Amino acid sequence: MKPLRLSVNVDHVATLRNARGGRFPCPVEAARACLAAGADGITIHLREDRRHIRDEDARRMAAEPGLRLNFEMAATEEMVGIALSLAPAACCLVPEKRAELTTEGGLDVLRAGPSLAEAVHRLAGAGIEVSLFVEPDPAQIDAVAALGAQAIELHTGTYADTAPGARGPLLARLRAAAGHAAGLGLACHAGHGLDYESVVGIAAIPQVEEVSIGHFLIGAAVFEGLPGAVARMRAAIAAGRSETGH
Repeated sequence: MKPLRLSVNVDHVATLRNARGGRFPCPVEAARACLAAGADGITIHLREDRRHIRDEDARRMAAEPGLRLNFEMAATEEMVGIALSLAPAACCLVPEKRAELTTEGGLDVLRAGPSLAEAVHRLAGAGIEVSLFVEPDPAQIDAVAALGAQAIELHTGTYADTAPGARGPLLARLRAAAGHAAGLGLACHAGHGLDYESVVGIAAIPQVEEVSIGHFLIGAAVFEGLPGAVARMRAAIAAGRSETGH
């Protein structure tokens, strides 16, 4: 069975910094603390409005030795150019609306124009692993495979926001989607809204190779410290992984 990687999204360390200005807290220092505590990689989303992560943050993160960077981005000409200059290990293409508080759902790959296919082609051609953030819908996953991307990231927000006792059908849908993706040769990642409790069910899906978790961990760090929050999340992931196949 493949190990399950934890990529920590440090966007909201930058949100806190930007609330007052200046340089503290530093998202690059947060990334270092996460890696030291057991994270496998770091995720950042450079949004078009630069509301949290900024260009300099992205440049510094990409230059950090030993850091596996997952660069979340809209499939725009500007962002493709930035990604090509940064050369991160991975890029995750996500929908982006200027007024949203956070990403509200998966990409509609079925209705995407040629710009999405072009973005995938250019990024993959540069040796970057390309994933698309999608709903657990077989038709959307088929469309991702047709574009030539290497991976999907399943949107887990609806599952995570649902009361634990009512999650069963949603988890079954995510499990089926992960299996469908694997059957097409796509790597399967998952993320959005996960916490110590909800991550357990996702970690029990054997095809899921990576989870990306940000807002919850940065919030938990206020009470537990960042290394403690990352270590606790790693333990929750390990508990879920031990249930795989049961």
